[in-house]
Amino acid sequence: MNKRQIGSGKEKLAAAYLIKQGVRITEYNFRIRQGEIDLIGYDGDTLVFFEVKYRKTAAYGLPQEAVSYKKQLQICRVAAFYRSFHKLESVSVRYDVVAILGERIEWIRNAFGDLTCGM
Repeated sequence: MNKRQIGSGKEKLAAAYLIKQGVRITEYNFRIRQGEIDLIGYDGDTLVFFEVKYRKTAAYGLPQEAVSYKKQLQICRVAAFYRSFHKLESVSVRYDVVAILGERIEWIRNAFGDLTCGM
């Protein structure tokens, strides 16, 4: 299995986990030229942009540590486009990370905020 296949499988695992937690997933792998957002959905009335990170072990750090400032900016830019395109500027927004370490899943709410995006 290559990295892309593993990543896709872990994104599906994260989506299933989030759905069990009551999240309504509306988009999988939303892509534009500027980047991609793994999952988009609603946690209650809040629109949430999810970044899924997987590590087999913590030997090279925790999965959530891989969501660098540069990656946060990219996610925010793509999210801004998504919100504008779907006319969701007035909807409450959150940026979360789903960190998968081995078989353990951790949902990190408010992993970073709109200030990262310069909004």
